[in-house]
Amino acid sequence: MSDHFTDARPKQVRVSDDLRAKIKTGTLSPGSMLPSLDALAAEYSVSVTAMRRAIELLKNEGLVLSRQGKGNFVREAIPVKRHGMQRYSRSVWGGNDPKPLLAAEGAAQGKDVGQEADTEQTEAPAFVAERLPDVSEGDLVYVRRRVTRLDGVINQSADSYFSLAVGERSPAVVAGEGAGGHIARIDAISPVVEIQEEIASRMPSGPESARLEIPPGTPVVDVIRTYHCEEGPLDVTRFVIRGDMVVFDYQFAVPD
Repeated sequence: MSDHFTDARPKQVRVSDDLRAKIKTGTLSPGSMLPSLDALAAEYSVSVTAMRRAIELLKNEGLVLSRQGKGNFVREAIPVKRHGMQRYSRSVWGGNDPKPLLAAEGAAQGKDVGQEADTEQTEAPAFVAERLPDVSEGDLVYVRRRVTRLDGVINQSADSYFSLAVGERSPAVVAGEGAGGHIARIDAISPVVEIQEEIASRMPSGPESARLEIPPGTPVVDVIRTYHCEEGPLDVTRFVIRGDMVVFDYQFAVPD
């Protein structure tokens, strides 16, 4: 075992420390299958129960996942950059060849992008009412719900909320029709002049884990985006993004 252990010294902690070190250094490569619990228990001279607890610690850290009937595997990272301010460039969604933001961003990184979407009316949650001046909590609003996939793996949900009045002005924004994606349809109602993103990390709720098919131990990044238009805020979107499938990459001029 590695000599670099945490202060806690139960056998399962010492074993998980050693396996973690092997994963971090690449001795156990991403995607590789771990030996059976019996084999690992014999290798580390611990009980199968202690070995199972050690594996559970690594699962909770997001380093190992189980596949039913197959065994335990070192989790593979699927890094995808989300290019901060640059992803909203008007030339992407409003130029000669307009594309939805995620489609353009994914294609630039060689990812196959897929999406499932539907729109319905729902009661406005508090976070939406706080950001849309013409909406109160509990008011009926539209929500356009999307789940997106990168190379066939769900990477995020994106739920966009806008008022019934906005929907009446643009059937296209309700139906999700037209080139350039959601931002282009909001911009057609009133030009988008500023984009605000509020970012936090947390563990997913049960329904979120089920919706995104998130392996145990995977955190999510919670992003609330507001489109500030010439008429004021018209759209609020909540993204719930798998933490192991996103890297935020920002580059901008230093403000005065």
